[in-house]
Amino acid sequence: MTAKKREVQVQFTEGRGYSQQDWDEVSDNPEWTEEDFKKARPFAEVFPEFAESIRRARGRPAVEQPKRQISLRLDPEVIDAFKATGKGWQGRINDALRKAAKLDP
Repeated sequence: MTAKKREVQVQFTEGRGYSQQDWDEVSDNPEWTEEDFKKARPFAEVFPEFAESIRRARGRPAVEQPKRQISLRLDPEVIDAFKATGKGWQGRINDALRKAAKLDP
């Protein structure tokens, strides 16, 4: 990429979480030169430990014995009663079934 392609005139725009005063305080940063761009290195290369600590894994966390998905028919009243208890209702059904199966003391 050439210096001309990098040259972008950015103007202050209201409503992006910062004020005109914030914009003015940082607007005196010097423009990067070709040499600055050549010296630049990726964040993860410069700070590998920090980059690893903030990297987020995708998906659900690994568990020793993952739950299995099945199809189960329940009375509408049962489902409605559990849903009425709020977020986590499926886990509460699992807990109730564990107790009924005498898997939990």
